[in-house]
Amino acid sequence: MSYESIFKVNSSALVRVLSVLALLLAVTTPSLSQTFGTTANFANSNGASPYYGALVQGTDGYLYGSAEGGGSYSYGLVFDTATGGGGLGAVLTFTETNGANPYGGLTLGTDGYFYGTTTYGGSTNVGTVFSTSAGVIHNFSASSGSSPNGTLVQGTDGNFYGTTTYGGTLGGYGTVFKVSPTGTFTLLHTFSSSDGAFPYAGLVQGSDGNFYGTTEEDGTSLYGTVFKITPSGTLTTLHNFGGGSDGANPYAALVQGSDGNFYGTTKAGGTFGEGTIFKITSAGTLTTLYTFSTTYGAYPYAALIQGTDGNFYGTTISGGANSCNCGTVFKVTSAGVLTTLHSFSNTDGETPYGGLMQYTNGTFYGTTTSGGSYGYGTVFSLSTGLSAFVKTVPTSGPVATSVTILGTNLTGATKVTFNGTSATFTVASPYKITTKVPTGATTGTVKVTTPSGTLSSNVVFTVH
Repeated sequence: MSYESIFKVNSSALVRVLSVLALLLAVTTPSLSQTFGTTANFANSNGASPYYGALVQGTDGYLYGSAEGGGSYSYGLVFDTATGGGGLGAVLTFTETNGANPYGGLTLGTDGYFYGTTTYGGSTNVGTVFSTSAGVIHNFSASSGSSPNGTLVQGTDGNFYGTTTYGGTLGGYGTVFKVSPTGTFTLLHTFSSSDGAFPYAGLVQGSDGNFYGTTEEDGTSLYGTVFKITPSGTLTTLHNFGGGSDGANPYAALVQGSDGNFYGTTKAGGTFGEGTIFKITSAGTLTTLYTFSTTYGAYPYAALIQGTDGNFYGTTISGGANSCNCGTVFKVTSAGVLTTLHSFSNTDGETPYGGLMQYTNGTFYGTTTSGGSYGYGTVFSLSTGLSAFVKTVPTSGPVATSVTILGTNLTGATKVTFNGTSATFTVASPYKITTKVPTGATTGTVKVTTPSGTLSSNVVFTVH
């Protein structure tokens, strides 16, 4: 419920208004227990203007991301940053020949390397798929899709799935594709405008094995769509945005919540035309949870993430409590109660087009596309007091699947269990444990016992 909509009640309902106003204070007031900090500033030489992707935790404990510009050749780079330091290092520098302008984020593959896309560059100058191990593994062409902007997702079959914003065989409205870690490419779907156009966002694989995504435009009402696509390429349109209360022009990927529903944002539409947060079932029933207005943030371009407390977290590129309208960080419950956690002020960053990630120490990290000390963007942290946990890569697989467990302070771990079944394991570093799904394991939480306590995985591990 937005601030303005609270007052659209009959004047005789004063008692109800006052009770809602009490709730409003909780909705809009930043948490007093949070701590915000600027971790690093982009200075062009070390990268500039990170856009739509979120940061990713590596197996070495560092954070990794992509910057659209800057670097030695001004075509962008892949960078890493120490969680507690202020330095940014170039992992892969783009030269245009090997890709240019990585607008999307990175994906940590099960092999430990990062995979991503560049929007331009490569042999045809319409984008590439790359890995930090092998470099370019695919060059796009107009017919197979061009200008990918979204982040890849690694499916349960080991292949990477993604979208291109343009190109394809039906008028250039974009495509859905899969590509193997070694570069074997398959075009799965070409958009035709009537079933959606211009997918800027990447995909998410649902618990049913299908992939879910959004297109920024067209569909039957021209304001974008939510779609489902099978791993073999059969696409179903789940919702056509109407541009009104249900939102317009979704730019971001979806996230599947622990309740099985998908959650997302639209960058426009809603009561005030400044974007929405929505929930949609796998069958296509959409519910608008929140409508943005400038004071509490406007124009969310990034995907939501679900934190370990069950709430969803995200960013807006504009609005907030400061006069610069530099954007916000927020959390929202599954029922649509929103809390503004931070309003940017330019000096600490501006226009966070990218989303958040939750590091395994419980802290959230993100990037801004501009602002900061040099005007090229920042890396920031936001602690809300959430506890440490562990992540698994992958998050599903059959018995004997090799699994990497990411965490912090894992040295001295004495036990690893998959839903209560003990597994053999090796502590490779304070940030990494290697193990395999043990015989007899069933779907459930992965737990690691350390000298400081037991850590649980942020999502359940699904045993096939």
